[in-house]
Amino acid sequence: MSMTDVLAAADISKAVGAFSAADSFNHKKFFEMVGLKAKSKGDMEKVFKILDQDASGFIEEDELSLILKGFSAEGRALSAKETKDLLNAGDKDGDGKIGIDEFVTLVAEC
Repeated sequence: MSMTDVLAAADISKAVGAFSAADSFNHKKFFEMVGLKAKSKGDMEKVFKILDQDASGFIEEDELSLILKGFSAEGRALSAKETKDLLNAGDKDGDGKIGIDEFVTLVAEC
């Protein structure tokens, strides 16, 4: 499964392009621009599984840093600060990673 099975390619391209500059990533705006916020919980879970590259059931910090690349090969890696900010926003139980329910909540809060 790829992101374009869940989200429109044009929306992905536009959203990834909007955050191409270093330290410009805003997860709330990104999830809205890419169209994920308007999707069902099931679609959010599909996106989570794509981003969970090692299929551990969690998106760990190293995977978070590559979140834009998970949506598009043209995406950039997040800076250390952007990655930490995203982790802090999504990690509700403080275990240092984002589980599927935390991801759905993170997207829905945007």
